[in-house]
Amino acid sequence: TSVTSAKIQVNGVHLHYQQTGEGSHAVLLLPGMLGSGQTDFGPQLKSMNKQLFTVVAWDPRGYGKSIPPSRDFPPDFFERDAKDAVDLMQALKFKKFSLLGWSDGGITALIAAAKYPNLIRKLVVWGANASVTQEDVRIYNGIRDVSKWSEKVRKPLEELYGHKYFAETCEAWVDGISRFADNSDGNICQQLLPDIKCPTFIIHGEKDPLVPQAHAEYIHKHIKGSR
Repeated sequence: TSVTSAKIQVNGVHLHYQQTGEGSHAVLLLPGMLGSGQTDFGPQLKSMNKQLFTVVAWDPRGYGKSIPPSRDFPPDFFERDAKDAVDLMQALKFKKFSLLGWSDGGITALIAAAKYPNLIRKLVVWGANASVTQEDVRIYNGIRDVSKWSEKVRKPLEELYGHKYFAETCEAWVDGISRFADNSDGNICQQLLPDIKCPTFIIHGEKDPLVPQAHAEYIHKHIKGSR
């Protein structure tokens, strides 16, 4: 039942991860924007069935304890995260595994499932989007200034990063994700959705303040057989 923490070198960076359980079904938890395994998946690391699952939660490069490097947002940052995530699991000697991705981690999981179909057993995403609309950009700009966030959401991230890194990285994220709105149809990974062949479950919060429900409906419509 204990959770181990470690770092492993993947694609030239040292990625931090936590691991627990000894089940035959390996599962990778992918955190959202600015998140880490611990801040986003504490309850899952504690409570998911340790007999059925081997649970791994990772910190993407520049997030959580996977610093250095500092986080940046080149045009292909989601593809980079998807490759890092898959290569991390292979470095940990998992031949096949499932992906549970929230928010940006959901986008990363969609890309990974499409690009590495032989490695992914099942896929669960929530709060994810495959494109960025002008309305989304307006919503993102509403969270640009972290001093306006609720204390509940802000405090754990300030403790993790310190105020300066947290504030600057949030602004860089808003700029980085908003750039997708300049693509045709605001595309992030729409063209990859038909390539996802594994069983896929899409969850969406009715009151999600950052991701309108139409995004979840679009993903469901374009991944064959998804629920």
